[in-house]
Amino acid sequence: MTLLNVRGFEIHKGFLSSEAQDELVAVVRDVVLVAPLFQPDTPYGKPMSVRMTAAGSYGWFSDKSGYRYIPAHPSGHPWPDIPAKVLAIWESVTSLSRQPECCLINYYAPDAKMGMHQDKDEADFKCPVVSISLGDDALFRIGNRTRGGKTESIWLQSGDVVVMGGDARLTYHGVDRIRGGSSSLLPKGGRINLTLRVVD
Repeated sequence: MTLLNVRGFEIHKGFLSSEAQDELVAVVRDVVLVAPLFQPDTPYGKPMSVRMTAAGSYGWFSDKSGYRYIPAHPSGHPWPDIPAKVLAIWESVTSLSRQPECCLINYYAPDAKMGMHQDKDEADFKCPVVSISLGDDALFRIGNRTRGGKTESIWLQSGDVVVMGGDARLTYHGVDRIRGGSSSLLPKGGRINLTLRVVD
């Protein structure tokens, strides 16, 4: 494993072994069986290119009313608990006793992307956001605390874990593209990204 620091983002390259990645995919599938993936709309009425679901006390949601956390899946069913194997990663990279209340699960098809954004729908910015990559490589772009300006990009591979805390907590970031076929972890390709957040 290699630890990189890019603009305050702690990037743990190769944090998860192949076996650990397989185990995470299995627990994500269990979550999706209970809380199926859905495709939210942006507040501007355009469908997002990622599909998502969640585990924990909250899930993240978007529609014409704006971005927010909701206490149940759009179907009305409660979100499943965050799997223990996912919580163990949070504990390992943050050393925090406080646990996340949301594990957002984004699925990126080979043509999906995520525009530059801040994670700012949470109440306490002192707690980091932890991001776990599974499947195909993603070109991760890191910007600044305000829109615009020079950015840096790094390829995230399956098994990489990113900690966004401290000065990096409100830095703009996004995913420019997916390198389809770069991983054999997911039989149908694509990328799964888990992000762990303290919401309240």
